[in-house]
Amino acid sequence: MIAVDTNLLVYAHRLDCEWNEPAHAGIARLATGAWAIPWPCLYEFVAIVTHPRIYDPPSTLAQVIEQIEAWLESPGIVLLAEHDAHWPNLRAVMEAGRVAGPLVHDARIAALCRSHSIRELWTADRDFSRFPELRTRNPLAEAG
Repeated sequence: MIAVDTNLLVYAHRLDCEWNEPAHAGIARLATGAWAIPWPCLYEFVAIVTHPRIYDPPSTLAQVIEQIEAWLESPGIVLLAEHDAHWPNLRAVMEAGRVAGPLVHDARIAALCRSHSIRELWTADRDFSRFPELRTRNPLAEAG
């Protein structure tokens, strides 16, 4: 199963983003089968696209809710959440990646992918290279 990182969700949603078309097309292809979004990526998506210092104008809460509900209507969607055994995975990922500061968020995503047996994370974020056991792919690089 393939999981999708925040940046691709943002690009697919924001029509004013230069990567909108390839990100939207990639997610649309994934949505025809089984795919995943980590819950923290949905939280971060909302925070980014509604932030007035990042987008002018920012997405409205109504637009964001509509977008998320559209993704959640995909029959094969799986939302990745922490469970009781999350800590050992997070600890291992943080130690292996020598994580500190803002990279803790990426380690959290990597640990969620690991604990849910995700085979690949689609992301445009190079920081995930710190976690070699998580295979990453940037579908935008292939489109550009």
